[in-house]
Amino acid sequence: MLRGARMEGETMTNNEKIKLRDASLIADASKRTKSKQLAALLNAHRHERHIIVLQSFPDPDAISSAFSHQMIAVCFDIECDIAYDGVVSHLENIAMVELLDIPLVRIQDRDDLSRYKGSIFIDNQGTTSGLTERLQKLGVPVLAIVDHHEPQGMIEAPFTDIRTCTNATATIYTEYLEEGLLQLEHSNQDHERLATALMHGIRSETGGLVRAERDDFLATAYLAKYVDQDSLANILSNQRSRNTMDVIQEALAARVLCDSYSIAGVGYLRYDDRDAIPQAADFLLTEENVHTAIVYGIISKDGERELIVGSLRTRKTTLNPDTFLKEALGGATPGHFYGGGRREAGGFEIPIGFLTGKYEDEFMRWKWRLYDEQIKRKLWAKLGVETIRQMTNE
Repeated sequence: MLRGARMEGETMTNNEKIKLRDASLIADASKRTKSKQLAALLNAHRHERHIIVLQSFPDPDAISSAFSHQMIAVCFDIECDIAYDGVVSHLENIAMVELLDIPLVRIQDRDDLSRYKGSIFIDNQGTTSGLTERLQKLGVPVLAIVDHHEPQGMIEAPFTDIRTCTNATATIYTEYLEEGLLQLEHSNQDHERLATALMHGIRSETGGLVRAERDDFLATAYLAKYVDQDSLANILSNQRSRNTMDVIQEALAARVLCDSYSIAGVGYLRYDDRDAIPQAADFLLTEENVHTAIVYGIISKDGERELIVGSLRTRKTTLNPDTFLKEALGGATPGHFYGGGRREAGGFEIPIGFLTGKYEDEFMRWKWRLYDEQIKRKLWAKLGVETIRQMTNE
């Protein structure tokens, strides 16, 4: 009887393997279809100039994926500018751009965007870039969206490849390369730079491959043959800036803990230090018994609007950052939310509005306390905690 049970178990395992293999074949066929659709789109827009729109503060996943799209587009006689309207401030990201000579274009208010015949949104869906509205007003059509975050519904395009089950947009673009949109060559230094960038993008987005899954490992295995190991090592050797360390210190001092959640408001930050917020959230997540960390602050820039900017990091498998932030913080208008995300990570931006501006110190302290408590109230309410005061008095 025991022997029969064991044989039955072996049969079920084999059946499961067959189902998994079949599912994998179906998924692979779907991916090949996407690469063919992208090729068809690019072929229909030959000899045009496009703008690749990144989030205002682009990360390695976005930068490397955009670099890949730019090189693919050249094969179709399309000129692409990789554009953003914020700041590249993380030292690791700066090193990546400089060492690999990735041509990013920081768009200023005076720049004329009407010269572009189409826009490509990579690793975002328009909600985290100030260029989205400007391009819409000029009538520049959105041609493609390639992303791995939850659908945001803000823009539409004839080509869309949004894979929420994929850990990195760089993984998607590596698959495009494997499927023939661009054939990498060992002797081509540009291809070496591209492979190194994509490898870093995947590594960064998956926590040093700790959270990587099958598709990510397959992508890195393909890229490994072309990567410049010395350049990659130099990119990874960069340390945190002093300003970032100060923000992390403030987050540690300000954090409030409850039921394995750690929430910290870090006050006012310079626009150029915005990337310190997700780094602080990553750091708080390393604390014992913490499964979710949220860090936020007010980002200000002279002559421009102020924003409450925040980042969420989580190891809790049942917490969907996209759903959590949308339900907790809401949005300005129906369908346009302040926050969103993907598995294990999310972010939010909330305009300050009427109270924007610098005033006397006491007013600025009052303004921060007001927004700090309001954000905390909304987050704790979503978590089932009634008031901040109850939390801090326990």
